[in-house]
Amino acid sequence: MTAQKRADIATSRRVVVKVGSSSISGEESWRIPMLVHALADAHRAGIEVTLVSSGAIATGMPYLNLESRPSDLATQQAAAAVGQNVLVFRYQEALRPFQIVAGQVLLTAHDLENPTPRSNARRAMERLLSLRILPIVNENDTVATHEIRFGDNDRLAALVARLIGADALILLSDIESLYTKPPQEEGAEPIDTILPTDDLSALEFGSAVVNTVGTGGAATKVSAARLAAAAGIGVLVTSADNVAAALKGEAIGTWFAPADVDNTPVTGAVDMVEA
Repeated sequence: MTAQKRADIATSRRVVVKVGSSSISGEESWRIPMLVHALADAHRAGIEVTLVSSGAIATGMPYLNLESRPSDLATQQAAAAVGQNVLVFRYQEALRPFQIVAGQVLLTAHDLENPTPRSNARRAMERLLSLRILPIVNENDTVATHEIRFGDNDRLAALVARLIGADALILLSDIESLYTKPPQEEGAEPIDTILPTDDLSALEFGSAVVNTVGTGGAATKVSAARLAAAAGIGVLVTSADNVAAALKGEAIGTWFAPADVDNTPVTGAVDMVEA
């Protein structure tokens, strides 16, 4: 049943968690075991957890002797090809003590826009979850082109949540909650709850690009959260350091209340247009 409030996350049947490059790559890779521990606790409690993880390009950069995210598509694809392998290995090693097996799922926007690959993706993920495998989803950066990219993995996470009929979506960020304006600015106030009918036009969510290893930021999280919430999926935006508390349904972060619609798994077209 859809999580109507934060506390419902702890008793949800199916939850999607998204983490960004800046939280788990480079010097921040220490967070992977912490993240996995929280996911394993939820898995042990019976929740069907899917992880949407950025970080392939950022993880591959040191192996290509790159100090910053490459701007050309071919080098991004090369870094992703190397980094995705390393990233999933790190996750699996962290999962090993919990006797949980990861399953890699790489998607492009084309896969969710077209009926046959979309149906295949949904069937595969449903089977992985039924087998108690933890799907780790990422955009297939090695083959994606600028024209067919999701834009950011927050959006991918929202679309995956809709695809599999998740009860809740947790978007992990660098900050504990969304604010009425960039948090470093005077007068910025944390936002506790956003309803489907709330007008956000007066709020300032800042730039979409926030660091040198990935894309994202508050604006993309708001867009993705509203997309999922409009499909009847409750969404929590909070810090990656709060992942355990988020999965326990504690009173943290910014909650996007779900619209009162059916959120059963998508069998028709997945709408790629923002809500």
